[in-house]
Amino acid sequence: MARVYNFSAGPSMLPESVLNRAAAEMLDYNGSGQSVMEMSHRSRVYEEIIFGARELFREVMGIPGNYQVLFLQGGASLQFAAIPQNLLNGSRKADYVVTGQFANKAYQEAQKFGEIKLVASSKAQNFSVIPQLEPEAFTRDADYFYICHNNTIFGTKWDLLPETGGVPLVADISSSFLSEPMDVSKFGVVFGGAQKNIAPAGLTILIVREDLIGRARANTPTVMDWKAVADNDSMYNTPPCWPIYICKLVLEWIQMLGGLPAIQERNEHKAKLLYDYLDGSAMFRNPVPPRFRSLMNVTFVAENEELNKAFVKEAEANGLVNLKGHRSVGGMRASIYNAMPVEGVEALVEFMKEFERKRTP
Repeated sequence: MARVYNFSAGPSMLPESVLNRAAAEMLDYNGSGQSVMEMSHRSRVYEEIIFGARELFREVMGIPGNYQVLFLQGGASLQFAAIPQNLLNGSRKADYVVTGQFANKAYQEAQKFGEIKLVASSKAQNFSVIPQLEPEAFTRDADYFYICHNNTIFGTKWDLLPETGGVPLVADISSSFLSEPMDVSKFGVVFGGAQKNIAPAGLTILIVREDLIGRARANTPTVMDWKAVADNDSMYNTPPCWPIYICKLVLEWIQMLGGLPAIQERNEHKAKLLYDYLDGSAMFRNPVPPRFRSLMNVTFVAENEELNKAFVKEAEANGLVNLKGHRSVGGMRASIYNAMPVEGVEALVEFMKEFERKRTP
């Protein structure tokens, strides 16, 4: 069976060259006579994988020397609790901006641990914009300020980061990880699940400034304490060995393509193809103002629900799968992460044109 173009929001496509290499090394990684899935995480051969992946992250993202790269489990959702457990230990105050479902989940979770302020929300606009911030409303002695950088469900992205002064900025970058260059020094913490742009589900990456490590509350579970993880080279317990191995292969693939500047150029080209068509379509529309549009997740709807359903069904029959929008939003969503080739977006646009042409009097 031919491979389809998979527009899933996650788990999502991986580069074919990475999958082919993983398949070739499935039974024997690098002459070890073992699969990565069965070797000891304490072995020298696996240490080369995990430490190599960590160093590649530093190279690809240009991570400053005073930041730690941690490989974790539990998904980004576990960090919704781990972040306040590790950081909410000074004033026990934090500011949150809610721009979608995952930011709201993080906000709700944090309320269990301290005084959490909702600085702004775009719920009234159905999360189709990034809300206007009023800096005078920021909590000056907050332990941190939290945002979700890219909103997978609603297809929005921060165009300008909030200026938080000396308050550490914390960002969930699950669906924008490695999609473009990022100045890590502007953040105290960035984190994300790997299943969008990096590796299979099961791995979470957290990049944290060193002065923010070691602040965890006394009752923080050890596996959630960033210091315990850092002190044990992300191997306090058995790490997600296979996803970390795939992560390393993906980072090598990004380097081969020319690094994050080349990835950004490729992603902007793909997004422009799709947004340009949507902006000129009489049948489909994208609800997000251009300045807030995501490069990774493009949402759109047709004129009515009957057309939405027909579009998703016919697209799947044409090898364009997982285009149904999130159940909370409806319509359609094309997630065009790094591994989605330009040809996949071109095929989607051509299909949309034909779908519209057949239904235009």
